[in-house]
Amino acid sequence: RARTPHRMSAPGPENLAAADSVAKGVGPSNEHEKALDFANYFSSYGYLYHQKDMLQDIIRMESYRTAILQNKKCFEGKAVLDVGTGSGVLAIWAAMAGARVVYAVEATSMAKQARRLAEANGVGHIVQVFEGYMEQVELPEKVDVLVSEWMGYFLLRESMLDPVINARQRWLKPGGACYPSQASLFMAPLQSSLYHPRLQEFEREIAGWSSFKHFMTEENELELDCLDADWHKEQRDYLLHSCMWQQINPSEIIGTSTTLLEFDVGSVTQADIATFTTPFRMEITADAEVSGFGSWFDTAFEGSEASPASHPVLLTTEPPSETHWGQQVLLLHPPQPAMAGDVLHGEITLGRQPENHRLLWLRMTLRHTRPMTGEQVYPERTINYRVD
Repeated sequence: RARTPHRMSAPGPENLAAADSVAKGVGPSNEHEKALDFANYFSSYGYLYHQKDMLQDIIRMESYRTAILQNKKCFEGKAVLDVGTGSGVLAIWAAMAGARVVYAVEATSMAKQARRLAEANGVGHIVQVFEGYMEQVELPEKVDVLVSEWMGYFLLRESMLDPVINARQRWLKPGGACYPSQASLFMAPLQSSLYHPRLQEFEREIAGWSSFKHFMTEENELELDCLDADWHKEQRDYLLHSCMWQQINPSEIIGTSTTLLEFDVGSVTQADIATFTTPFRMEITADAEVSGFGSWFDTAFEGSEASPASHPVLLTTEPPSETHWGQQVLLLHPPQPAMAGDVLHGEITLGRQPENHRLLWLRMTLRHTRPMTGEQVYPERTINYRVD
């Protein structure tokens, strides 16, 4: 998972067609669309260095290992499906927990490494690895348990929950358990340590454009003034309105958190998560400058009603937790000074970018009020962000 936002090229009709097919939950409709989806997303997951980044995430690994191996009664003698198995570690643990068979599905060539690791760890006769899109793989039977590590930045980036939903609908038996079973997405106001460095970088880019224009006029007899507004918008969108990865220091959080989304993995639909709008309310707890918002997620491993986990586990990325997911920061430009007791409220819409359904866009309508006096401290604002 790239830890800094990248500058996206303009969407072409081929990218839009491929995104549309995959987003419908059926996978690419032809080899060309498959190649585009691999280029846009899956290619990096076929490398061990990328798998290593996730395997050395202590919180991630301990949460999944504990959830599986401390709940052996939920796995013993069961058929298990691992969606997006990667290097196969979750499938191997499921086998170690006593699963009768584990079907491990992986879209990339990492499937070959998963097969080798299962053999090397003595469970090759239990773990059956399928290389292909989950939406297009046919299993020999229904399963009792579905495990997957599908979470991305901002919980939903990468759209890996889609194949999990597809697999659940097609292959999970009634009463079957999903690991994880629940997920929640949170946001809180920040006095962000990232704001001023990014603002300075933005100002350098604007000043550099002026010098560049002068050079182009003097050396090439070309006037570029007509591009000023486009250059400013491009830099502002990238440097100040793009979601950023950070390990947030808890001291940067200056208010209460709000829940943007929560759902049961066993019942959520693609329509529930593709685009949604939710109200929010955050109370400022100290006099500070609101210069951003931080986001993180939790996932719970509780099994199902028919097969509850005897040892529930909570995986949280809330600060100060340090995981490869980090936390996500949205800057507020310009910042808004606030007093303890002020309330930030409004609506947030989160959806998928049309040119690449694995990336997100976010629109925030922000109101800032002071309950003590009943006044609106700042005019209402609407800010658009990219979660690349």
